[in-house]
Amino acid sequence: MPSTITQFHLAFPVRDLDEARGFYGGVIGCPQGRSDVNYQDFDFFGHHLVAHLGGDSQPVLDSRFDGEAVPVPHFGMNLDREAWETLAKRLRAAGIAFAEEPHLRLKGKPGQHVTMFLFDPSGNALEFKSFDDPEQTFIP
Repeated sequence: MPSTITQFHLAFPVRDLDEARGFYGGVIGCPQGRSDVNYQDFDFFGHHLVAHLGGDSQPVLDSRFDGEAVPVPHFGMNLDREAWETLAKRLRAAGIAFAEEPHLRLKGKPGQHVTMFLFDPSGNALEFKSFDDPEQTFIP
């Protein structure tokens, strides 16, 4: 029987699993799933994220978007505004340093959204954003 679940899956390197558990589970609030000595699964807003013991992240290259430098590669989530604001408060309360403070991007243009960038303890870049109109996520 075909599955009706559509989930994104991402496996990525971390230098320390306990550190990853503290960040993704404790700070961001992702429930933990299966684990072993080499990996830890997380429920990343309904998606399958797997932290694999494997050292620090690859070097970050800066790209440009809307006139600003953004770290590449990065991953994250498009959240509704309430969830985005709640996460921003959680990150601030945990003392997480932002690579890009929460702010508005594409102001007055199609695809306007709020965004924030940060790095996990292993150097993986993350972006969380919330579109004013989610229907404009994929507009040309």
